[in-house]
Amino acid sequence: MSWWLRRSTWQKVVIGVGVLLLALNTAVALFAAVSAGDKDSVAAPSPPQTTSASTTMASTSTVAAQTTTTHATTTSTTTATTSTTLALPPGTDRVTLDSVTDGDTVRVAFADGTIERVRLVGINTPENGECLAGEATQALTALLGSREFTMTTDVSDRDRYDRLLRYLWLDDGTLVNESLVADGFALARDYPPDSEYVDRFAAAQQRAEAATLGLWASDACGPSVGSGLEIISIEFDAPGDDRENLNGEWVEITNTGATAESMTSWVLKDESASHRYTFPAGFVLDPGSTVTVHTGCGADTAMTLYWCNDKGAVWNNSGDTAFLLDPTGNIVAKRSY
Repeated sequence: MSWWLRRSTWQKVVIGVGVLLLALNTAVALFAAVSAGDKDSVAAPSPPQTTSASTTMASTSTVAAQTTTTHATTTSTTTATTSTTLALPPGTDRVTLDSVTDGDTVRVAFADGTIERVRLVGINTPENGECLAGEATQALTALLGSREFTMTTDVSDRDRYDRLLRYLWLDDGTLVNESLVADGFALARDYPPDSEYVDRFAAAQQRAEAATLGLWASDACGPSVGSGLEIISIEFDAPGDDRENLNGEWVEITNTGATAESMTSWVLKDESASHRYTFPAGFVLDPGSTVTVHTGCGADTAMTLYWCNDKGAVWNNSGDTAFLLDPTGNIVAKRSY
């Protein structure tokens, strides 16, 4: 073989080896780049963030309320807080307690310093001087405390005494009106047209009564008398105009027990805060006997008594409850319609 042919062959070998080495280096570099990319995708997560949110209860048409929400956000590297307060819908107000008048009436302070009287809608608590009136007042005071709370409206804005008519909500979603009923400090009372939660309050009262809480305990106001007295009938819709025929309204009470019942200072009342009839001194109802209590005036007998209510008709035609209380204030009997 000539020297020229040997030189050509050697050059081809060198070139081939060079191409092979170049390809190998390129492959190694590419593999390293891919490996580094995979490693970065696993080991380099985004910085952790901690987010907390607190929600303030305002009002609701069913169970809770429209909400005012404040969001606070912090990260692992920066502590930053931002607050956003949403505008409250019409008929909704944030207020603080100024004072408690009784178990269902308060005075509240608005942000601008205005003070207003507020009557809690849909409930009725014992009046001052009646059994559990003080306990109801204390319960309402404890529920509201010194913190802000939310008021919402129903249909009416004010009552005839110029008090605001409102539902009161705590920030945890508690409907204060309902809570007082559920704990036995208030009666559920329908005040049309403000009836948004009437069924809810009625259910709360049924639970309280079943559990004998508060005013539903047989000895809530003193030792139970264990009476056999029962309310057996109510004529709530007198013939004609109720206001013109007060004696057309009446309640019948029967002694189902085996002994005579002295009813001196017993009380017959409805769900309202104003209608109270006190049985006359010395009145006794014999076993098996029935007495009829008429709303209007007349001469009392052993079987018929007269309320002589000067405020007009007592029993609400759209629904009411008659309560019979013993002299200490315990509920001995009741009848609803």
